[in-house]
Amino acid sequence: MDMPRPTRAKGGFRAFQHPMRVDVSYTYPVHFCRDVLSPRNRLLPNLTSLAGEPGPFKVLFFVDSGVMEAFPDLSEALLCHARRHKDAFTPAGTVQVVPGGEAAKMTTEPLMTALDAMARARLCRHSFVVAVGGGSVLDVVGLAASLVHRGLRLIRMPTTVLAQCDAGVGVKNGINAYGTKNFIGAFAPPFAVVNDSRFLTTLPREHWIGGVAEAFKVAIIKDRRFFSWLSKNAGNLAARDLAAMEHAVKKAALLHLTHIASSGDPFEFGTARPLDFGHWSAHRLEVLSGYTLGHGLAVSIGIALDSVYAELCGLISHSELTAILSALAAAGLPAFSPLLEARASDGKLAVIKGLTDFREHLGGELTVTLPAGIGKKIEVHAMDDTLIEQSVARLKDLAAAP
Repeated sequence: MDMPRPTRAKGGFRAFQHPMRVDVSYTYPVHFCRDVLSPRNRLLPNLTSLAGEPGPFKVLFFVDSGVMEAFPDLSEALLCHARRHKDAFTPAGTVQVVPGGEAAKMTTEPLMTALDAMARARLCRHSFVVAVGGGSVLDVVGLAASLVHRGLRLIRMPTTVLAQCDAGVGVKNGINAYGTKNFIGAFAPPFAVVNDSRFLTTLPREHWIGGVAEAFKVAIIKDRRFFSWLSKNAGNLAARDLAAMEHAVKKAALLHLTHIASSGDPFEFGTARPLDFGHWSAHRLEVLSGYTLGHGLAVSIGIALDSVYAELCGLISHSELTAILSALAAAGLPAFSPLLEARASDGKLAVIKGLTDFREHLGGELTVTLPAGIGKKIEVHAMDDTLIEQSVARLKDLAAAP
């Protein structure tokens, strides 16, 4: 640490500048498996060895209500697994059920309920919280875990395609407030992530295919070969081919993780957000729909809109735009919504407010990621309202074409 240096402040007063630098390194494993709760599977208990001290550790389980409905025996299976591996875990109470879907993030009630459960269980900073569910439940429980004692050990077990390839493997938690997506939140890396593909088998179609939009998102701006694979296998993904989905999830998750680890800005202090390609309009569409439009489907529409905008700007060719829209359609993902045509009181397209919300969420200068050829990207700092209008109209026509 450098020694303090006296400086001359305004008014002649002497002030001391004391430089401080703190480097913090985060490491967390992301595992891909099938049936993590199988009696012979020691993945979960083995994760506790990363704590660096002997167990057993208190563990409190939180489960998405939708997942509980699909797997009625899951609560007992989790507790049995903990008791079976008593060298690692000591259950700290009953399994806590959290409302699933975007509704979990719409008020502070689920967050406060999670905090209450953690307080009643007398968890300490060496205790474990295991969150099993979709992205919204992971957000709520993750935010609660980051607040208790300034951070508990969180193991995420994402149960949707979207959460397994994107939201569940990242470092963010948040809930919606003041009409803004993820207005309240924190950066808090998990202790570990377990992507168990068995949970995907019971997903309703919207959640099965919706998450594939995040795979297309990262492929279009980062990996042309992966985009080609997604295009060729779009029909298999739409037909619920589990092996194909496992490959798509793993590849997309690794691309997300590589960006987080190597971008130099994992906590997003800068203004660029490549992983939010297509999201400025997607988040606004979710708000305009009253959150009846799922995140994955909204992202698909946002990708399509920004791809049309990119073509009109000369950033991608018409053949590349056609390839993007065709692949989305083949996977069963939407490219257009009538909400894109909704007008605000000033006569502008209501979706355009998404740019203002996006800039406020990012901070600093507006920075939007657009494709610059498939597999490449460019950052722009302004989007033209007139060109957005033209993009919406063009996208409507293209989406309606056979």
